[in-house]
Amino acid sequence: MAVDCACEVLVIGGGPAGSTAATLLSRLGRKVILLEKARHPRFHIGESLLPMNLPLFERLGVLEKVEAMGVFKPGADFEADNERGYNTFAFRRAIGNSPPHAYQVWRQDFDKMLFDHARATGADAREGHEVVAVEQVDSRHSNVDVRTEDGRNYRIMAQYVVDATGRDTFLSSKKRLRRKNGEHQSAAVFGHFRGAECRAGEDAGNISIYRFDHGWIWMIPLRGGVMSIGAVCRPAYLKQRKGRTVEFLLETLKQNEGVRRRIEHAELIGDEVRVTGNYSYDSAQMGGAGWVMIGDAFAFLDPVFSSGVYLAMSGAEQAATVVDTALREPKREAHLLRTLEGRQRAGMKRFAFFIYRFNSPIMGRIFRQPRNIWQIEQGVISMLAGDLFDSPKVVRRLRAFKLVYAITALRHYARWRREHRYRLEQARSQFTGGTTPLDR
Repeated sequence: MAVDCACEVLVIGGGPAGSTAATLLSRLGRKVILLEKARHPRFHIGESLLPMNLPLFERLGVLEKVEAMGVFKPGADFEADNERGYNTFAFRRAIGNSPPHAYQVWRQDFDKMLFDHARATGADAREGHEVVAVEQVDSRHSNVDVRTEDGRNYRIMAQYVVDATGRDTFLSSKKRLRRKNGEHQSAAVFGHFRGAECRAGEDAGNISIYRFDHGWIWMIPLRGGVMSIGAVCRPAYLKQRKGRTVEFLLETLKQNEGVRRRIEHAELIGDEVRVTGNYSYDSAQMGGAGWVMIGDAFAFLDPVFSSGVYLAMSGAEQAATVVDTALREPKREAHLLRTLEGRQRAGMKRFAFFIYRFNSPIMGRIFRQPRNIWQIEQGVISMLAGDLFDSPKVVRRLRAFKLVYAITALRHYARWRREHRYRLEQARSQFTGGTTPLDR
């Protein structure tokens, strides 16, 4: 196929990561083509943003637009055994460099705004254009075959390819780099409700997190009196729905008493319930000569701490600098890519420690009864705000949290051993005439 057009950077995928990279590279004077296979606005989950998104929005020049479309989010709350029934982790108490609040947004509007902004900044942004093949001829020459929604096919020659295809993981799949995460697998079922009860007073915009036997539940206030409500659960549990998706969601939400009370007078909008696999994964490699993967195209974590959009946009911002520098100074490319990948994996690892243990009894106890010894609780709040890359004092508190968790786990295990031993001795006594080895 003959080449129809050429560019310096081709960005595949028009979500937050792709639009961020396209905007910043266009500002740096690069000729950028941004391709999105669907058309905006298109539905997407992930409505809860983090405070650390806000400085990035300001650098992009979209902060006022986000403020106009968002619901003010002062913190996150987790159920607790107190008079209110929950603890608020208020972002204003963070000890790092994060802003004191964030926003909740309708993702279809948010994504469209970012895509349109990339176009206004100078990117050649095209919707309804799907990449079907990438052939890398050399480190600065990739032929990319594209199919449009009306059936037309054409080819782009790009010096650099940025994969922001989200969970389609285009390059990771093609290059066989995608790795399933065996530690953590989940799936989600969710819908939008009208009339659900918001928190009172200054907590009204909080994201609320609840646990139930098979996973956890989110409640996210959105504009227009709408609440995004869903459950992340183990895939085996989700299979029990057997075509009863609406009923299954409602039955699942009512398994937590706090959620049941808040949705008592709520109505599901349009009886529309969605199901998605949240299967965690990463890629063996983030980039190479002439290509890089950002956002969910590189790796995906469970959404319990709303990390997805921030990790995607932060990684895209860093990647834009790497790509621009690599095109000017190719000898630095390998080192810059290794540094970028190391930074991204470090942030994901810090989130992952909490994510993989979130449903454990020990983590539940810690979130139900937080203590601020050594400012550990404030360090956790900074993590919830997304401030886990460049703040040493936050990283130190997170390490201290791991120590507290380990000590608590050891105590829990020791208590379990004592109780288990007692039960064994009691069982043996039934077969030894009422005596046990401890009596003899």
